[in-house]
Amino acid sequence: MANNKRPGPSAKERMAKPRNEMPLHSAEERIRHFNEVPTGYSLEQAMDEASRCIQCKKPDCIGGCPVGINIPEFLLQLEGGDVAGAAKTIRQNNFLPAACGRVCPQDKQCEAVCIVGKKNDSVGIGNLERFVADYEREHDLDRMPEIAPDTGKKIAVIGSGPAGMTAAYELRVRGHDVTIFEAFHRGGGVMVYGIPRFRLPLEIIDEDLKLLEEMGVEIVYDMIIGRTLSLDDLLETEGFDSVFIASGAGLPKMLGVPGENLNGVYSANEYLTRIYLMHANYFPEHPTPIYQGKKLAVIGAGNTAMDVLRTGKRLGAEVTCYYRRSHDEAPARSEELEHAEQEFIDFKWLSSPIEFIGDENGFVKAIKCEVMELSEPDDSGRRRPVPTGESFTDEVDTVVFSLGCDVNPTIPDSTRDVTTNKWGIMMVDPVTYHTSKPGVFAGGDTVTGGSTVILAMGQAKTAAKYIHEYVMGNFEYELNVPTDPEAPGVQWGFAK
Repeated sequence: MANNKRPGPSAKERMAKPRNEMPLHSAEERIRHFNEVPTGYSLEQAMDEASRCIQCKKPDCIGGCPVGINIPEFLLQLEGGDVAGAAKTIRQNNFLPAACGRVCPQDKQCEAVCIVGKKNDSVGIGNLERFVADYEREHDLDRMPEIAPDTGKKIAVIGSGPAGMTAAYELRVRGHDVTIFEAFHRGGGVMVYGIPRFRLPLEIIDEDLKLLEEMGVEIVYDMIIGRTLSLDDLLETEGFDSVFIASGAGLPKMLGVPGENLNGVYSANEYLTRIYLMHANYFPEHPTPIYQGKKLAVIGAGNTAMDVLRTGKRLGAEVTCYYRRSHDEAPARSEELEHAEQEFIDFKWLSSPIEFIGDENGFVKAIKCEVMELSEPDDSGRRRPVPTGESFTDEVDTVVFSLGCDVNPTIPDSTRDVTTNKWGIMMVDPVTYHTSKPGVFAGGDTVTGGSTVILAMGQAKTAAKYIHEYVMGNFEYELNVPTDPEAPGVQWGFAK
């Protein structure tokens, strides 16, 4: 833990300091391009923001971080101008700090339990993590970790998203021969195809993939495990000693209401993947087109919905968000919701679609919604939306569903001895992340359903520890993999 007896202002004075807000491009400017919205702290701003940390004796922020970063330590180093030291502290626990600093829900995790936040705005931990990672990259600081001697063990990682990349890093550091199998033609997973460039620039992900390859991790693209090769092939024919499944949650959820099969109706997964992985917005320079009209409706109010709303705005549409609960219940990060509101996007709260109406050519032309109201809080404390009996119809010509995703079914469908629940979520031991198939572990969205980058990373770190013990013959745990089809997936992913 960092030394809390440092010179300078008292803890009371530090707690009273105003938060350094992250500078942004103006809304009028940024809706015309896909450049990143925040412009970043200066070194002086970052040092000043880090000085707001009071270095409390029991830092809850560490426990609020799913990968367990020593937050007080890196903030103390940054306050003193030691950015390189801060970067090393972060990298002890987090392989993807530049991405996490941009897309993780710090307002619901580390910053939510910041002691400073009890009387003032929380310390900007996420903004500072982003600053340190960007400084590290821009000043070409050494990121290569120390790699243990070769163990002679081979481990396959399925998927190159945040869970797969983190597991590969952790396993390679331990001296194992690691191969990532990626179904797409490039790496990064959801960070590439599901998160817009104005939130997470591509070069950041590419730098992390490059580091993995420099460490000796092999990445095999255009390889669908469960089709081209099976899990049994990897373990019995290809010579792998263990497998980590990080294939994500790519099966979109829909409402099941009339008209959702009309032309011009997409899932968020398809919409964002076509644009950010296949460059559909540059058709015909790139060969994957996408139809988008002038009036875009987005169903849902999570982080992905905000990404779709803001992407559609940049592609020239009038954009409206429809959500069956109110603003206060919207699951999106507060920052993402605020940015969307700034960008002239319309929100129709307490609106639940019940029908999509098509024209004579089979294209969507209108959305019919039921007006909702919120009930009294139930046993969980959440207020349930209930119909009022009123409805309205809006003219639209494009609709995107953003209601979350179910788990990619390719591997479970091709492997009989991997247990899933009735929602298709892969069942794992909650301590080790071992599946019901010997030697096969899993983490990330495949064991939680759609979740966050940082939770996937936390699970991957934990799984890597136990994979290492498994392949080295030190796995001494009595597995408890649920078999009840009603059992939920893993809900939290702290690194153990």
